Amino acid sequence: MGGTRLQTLFRVRLPLAMPVVMSGIRNMVVMTIALAGIASFIGAGGLGVAIYRGITTNNAAMTMAGSLLIAVLALVVDFVLGFVERRMGMRTRAAKKTNRRLAVSGLVACGVAVACAVVPGLLAAPAATIRVATKPMTEQYVMGDMLKDLIEQDTNLKVDITQGVGGGTSNIEPAMESGDFDLYPEYTGTGWAMVLKNEGAYTEDQFDQLQAGYAEKGLSWVGMYGFGNTYGIAVRSDVAEKYGLRTYSDLAKVAGQLRLGAEADFFERADGYDALCQAYDMRFGSTMQLDIGLKYDTLEQGSVDALVIFTTDGKLSQADATVLEDDRRFFPSYECGNVVRTQVLDEHPELRGVLEKLDGTITEGDMAQMNYEVEEQGKDPEDVAAEYLREGGLLK
Repeated sequence: MGGTRLQTLFRVRLPLAMPVVMSGIRNMVVMTIALAGIASFIGAGGLGVAIYRGITTNNAAMTMAGSLLIAVLALVVDFVLGFVERRMGMRTRAAKKTNRRLAVSGLVACGVAVACAVVPGLLAAPAATIRVATKPMTEQYVMGDMLKDLIEQDTNLKVDITQGVGGGTSNIEPAMESGDFDLYPEYTGTGWAMVLKNEGAYTEDQFDQLQAGYAEKGLSWVGMYGFGNTYGIAVRSDVAEKYGLRTYSDLAKVAGQLRLGAEADFFERADGYDALCQAYDMRFGSTMQLDIGLKYDTLEQGSVDALVIFTTDGKLSQADATVLEDDRRFFPSYECGNVVRTQVLDEHPELRGVLEKLDGTITEGDMAQMNYEVEEQGKDPEDVAAEYLREGGLLK
């Protein structure tokens, strides 16, 4: 053809291959945008946060909004790349001149956007920031917002919250040790077993040992909220009244006449159904595996007489049920408190006083009610947190 290999490559082969190349790029970009939503599961942010948060708080509108925004973003980017592909296919002199102008305009626009995003941060005086993480649970979203409101009100510190980190303790605690996070709400029983790797059921009598173990990792427990979120057993109020049930031991005497409902994993856990029955020498007449979203409806309809619950379940605050006392302390204690990096407490001593204000401020009933307002009434966790703090005189 009279041309060199490079001339053949750039003037013949690449132009012929460009439609296929651009098609591959468009497919890859759209798939990447769609898959990027899972970044929220490790606390990396993005539009996936709306989807994940909507799922965990039973907010279908938020889940739908996050899904639609991701779809719209993918369509817009695909449209832009399609436009670029069509322009690149135009070979006239006028088209090439227009393409150069469009390319320069695009680069300038990108440069301006980057400058607007970066320059204000460089010029502004750096403010000390406390990085708070929460687990993907409704009550954790509420507590994260409480921490933000109180810290920013009572100190000059700013708070950056990473809500709903997927994997919970498994991902947050290592990030605390590495300094990526400074503070997060945790449960004592979880810390005892998952972080310190201790065996046996945790009780609050072992809190000093728990605190000492965390101190070796450069972490401290400060500000115990006053509520725990552990397994429990609730029975319908009419059943509790009929048999005079107040404790698990009372339940054991009549369990053979009752039907127990629980989520599937409770029947499979080593410390679940079989261990509970062995500890209290009881056996229910029958059992039923239930979906987490339907268990309270099943109890209300009378399909089961007793239910394995979490003590801060949102629907528990409205259920016609009696929560029994675990008189032999079969289930570990999971009292909620704040874990904070010791270095951060040393650098910002005012932070300790703010966290200690939260000592004993929330009961299990209070937390269940706040969960109910978010999950069932559709309120924002931020609003629920602020309202509770104002009622308690902690927020102005």
